[in-house]
Amino acid sequence: MAKKVTVVEEILSENDRAALTNRAQLNDAGLFGLNLMASPGAGKTSVIMATIQALGDKLRIGYIDGDLASSIDVDKVAELGVPAVQINTGGLCHLDAFMMQGALPQLSLSELDLLVVENVGNLVCPSGFRLGIHRNVLIASVPEGDDKPYKYPAMYLGVDVMLLNKMDVIEAFDFDMEYFKRGVEILNPGLAFFPVSCKTGEGLDNWLAWVRSEVAAFKEGIVAVYEPR
Repeated sequence: MAKKVTVVEEILSENDRAALTNRAQLNDAGLFGLNLMASPGAGKTSVIMATIQALGDKLRIGYIDGDLASSIDVDKVAELGVPAVQINTGGLCHLDAFMMQGALPQLSLSELDLLVVENVGNLVCPSGFRLGIHRNVLIASVPEGDDKPYKYPAMYLGVDVMLLNKMDVIEAFDFDMEYFKRGVEILNPGLAFFPVSCKTGEGLDNWLAWVRSEVAAFKEGIVAVYEPR
């Protein structure tokens, strides 16, 4: 058993070293990165497309998509006119820093202001593999239920901001907002939290303001030091 644990630790350590290299590459290019994670169907691609449509005339945005097999999401985003790269994980349930190392050279990093990475739809694996991206974003959704912070604590621990999507249907579901927020707060006190609806636009202004402020702070040299967790 000890040998197995050692092997896992070595894999994660190698990934963290690669993530540090990725972070340095982004910093050198003056490029701020967001890593968006969620369960399948929570609305990652919808949030990304809404963000690009709203900020595309203000920020030069690039996109990397991690998916098990298809190119459905990357094709949708590419239609918005942003440079887009597909990472096919070959069945793996997450992106890792080494996959990012293969994708980053396919973008002109110094010609971008914001890099949006769409991780594989999963509430377990992505939380364990650092990419070297500046901020981790979690998108939850009302139809998933209000118990997800309690069932998937690791995902909620490792993020810098979260969106609760599909607020337009909250009345149709037995979703206890206070119970949900209490679970989030226990795991990640003070986490930036934005209830939104990509369908109606509700709350997106707050999310977009956060993105703009983070990019601006990065450009001014104000950004947290990367510490693998």
